[in-house]
Formats: sequence, C-alpha cells, structure tokens
Amino acid sequence: MSKILVTGGTGYIGSHTAVELINEGFEVVIVDNLSNSKLDSLDGIEKITGIRPVFEQIDLCDKNSTETLLKKNVDIEAVIHFAAFKAVGESVAYPLKYYHNNLMSLINLLELMQQYSIPSMVFSSSCTVYGQPEKLPVTEHAPVQSATSPYGNTKQISEEIIRDTIAASNKIKSIALRYFNPIGAHPSALIGELPVGVPNNLVPFVTQTAIGIRGQLSVFGNDYNTLDGSCIRDYIHVVDLAKAHVVAVQRLLENKNRANFEMFNLGTGQGVSVLELVKTFEKVTGVKLNYKIVDRRPGDVEQVWADTACANSELGWKAKSTLEETLKSAWDWEKKLRYEQK
Repeated sequence: MSKILVTGGTGYIGSHTAVELINEGFEVVIVDNLSNSKLDSLDGIEKITGIRPVFEQIDLCDKNSTETLLKKNVDIEAVIHFAAFKAVGESVAYPLKYYHNNLMSLINLLELMQQYSIPSMVFSSSCTVYGQPEKLPVTEHAPVQSATSPYGNTKQISEEIIRDTIAASNKIKSIALRYFNPIGAHPSALIGELPVGVPNNLVPFVTQTAIGIRGQLSVFGNDYNTLDGSCIRDYIHVVDLAKAHVVAVQRLLENKNRANFEMFNLGTGQGVSVLELVKTFEKVTGVKLNYKIVDRRPGDVEQVWADTACANSELGWKAKSTLEETLKSAWDWEKKLRYEQK
C-alpha cells in the first residue's frame, strides 16, 4: 500500500481524489490550512470509504511545519499537490496574495521532496495556462499564452518551476494535469464543493441561487464572440477528474511515464456556454434561476475547451459523466447541505 500526500486534501477536488485513492487501496495523508475548506469533508471521506485519512493542519508556506510532517511520514511515495488559491477574480484584486501562496508552497514542497527522497508529484494545473487559445479544441502542444489573470500566471510559473527543478535534478518526476472546469459532487452527496463565503465559481453560485441563499446569479457578459454571447468552458465532473489523478500517480509509481515531466488536458472535449449551463440546470432540476447579465469580469477568457485525445490514449482515462448527471449531483449536494442546516 503506497502512502500518498494530498495537499489541499480537504478542499473540493482534493477530497474527491482522496476518496478515489482510498478506494484503490492507497494510504492517504492530507495536509490543508483550511483557508478555503472545512474539516467536515473528512467526515464525508470516512463515510464513503470507511477510512479516515490522517490529517495535518499546516500552511505549506511554513517550511518548518511542512518538514515536520514529512519527518513523521518518511514512507510517503508521491505527492498530489492541490493546495493553492484558485479564484480568477480574487487574483486580479490581490495578485501578491496569489503569488506568495501558490509559488512559495510549491517551492517548499519541491525542496523538501528532494531532501526526503519523494520522487513523484502530480501537480494540479489548469487550462488557464493556455490563455485564450488561438485554436480550439486546445491540445497540450498549444503555445502557452500570456495569462489573463495572476491565478493563471501562478499555474504557468509553477509548471516552469517544476520543469526547471526536474531539469536540474534527476530526483523528481512529475505529471501536470491541466484541467478545465470541475463541477458536480460525489454521487453519495457526502462531499462536494463547499466554498467559504460567496462562491467564486459558477455552479455553486447557481445552486445557492436556486435554493435561495443568493438573490440573483450574475452572468458576466453576453457580448462575447460565441453563439449566445456568454463565455464557453469545458465542464467536467469532479469524480471523473479525481479518477484521473489516481491514474496519473499510478503511472509515476510504476515508472510508466515517457518523460520526467508530462502534461495532460483533463476535460470532456465539449464546450458549453454559461447560458447553456443555466438552461440545462433549470431543465434537470425544474428550478427557474433568477439571473441577470452584467459586465464582463476581468481575467475571464472568452472560450476554451479541451482536446483530450492525449489523456484518453496515454492515461487510458476518459470523462464519462454527462452535463445533466453532473449538474444533478451538484444540486443533490446543495439540497443535502441545506437540509442538514435546518
């Protein structure tokens, strides 16, 4: 049983990945500073899998605390690194906050991985590294464009840091998973997206509006060069995404990687506009959404969706859930949350 360190593991994608790792027989150690997540997710992980992972509340920007964790877990074989701030709009408003947190935590981890002989990292990257692609769907060979937000730039810089670290040393190998827009929740409705405060992502704002927590949903722009004028994204079920992380870490542990640094797009390969998603949610749930069109949001890309052929063939992975199934899971999670609070 390999022991995997999951940073940011009480967060949205991290908690779902912890479930899939445990289900595949891995031992999971979670580290999180709980800045944008809650310990409740550990209860959900335990209810789904029957196992409560080891948890340490640590800020990875604190190198001494991170080193103490690794000293206690000398048998860690790989790291899946999710821990990062991730809101595009917030990163535009507070760029230094994003550069400090997202880059310092990665640098500390890479230094300590070399020191403690942990050879493998799966890195949580993003389609934001492509900026606004010149050609769609975007492949892994597309040129990295100038980032449209500090958040996106931290992902670009992080990939460069990992690549340069690997080039300078043969101690580490890594897979960067460039994923598109994760949405939905575990089918058990025991874990899901639980933003602290006002959601920055579309779907939790949709579900919170539908259930009455938010008065109105803002759609940022209807004057883009798309069929209905709203932004287009590639929305992928979070469970499909989590399963890809398990496949990627297995690839590294079994030395099946073709290079010491690889990157893969994770998406459905289908572009869906914001207004299409709103209409699909209304159809699936029977709930009419109160929304209005507002000005464009700084940092947003007009349209992007994935060419997933490389991940499909190399990893043997493919997104399976439909948009309808994914939105239903998000709604089931939202209803469960509010039912428990009554």
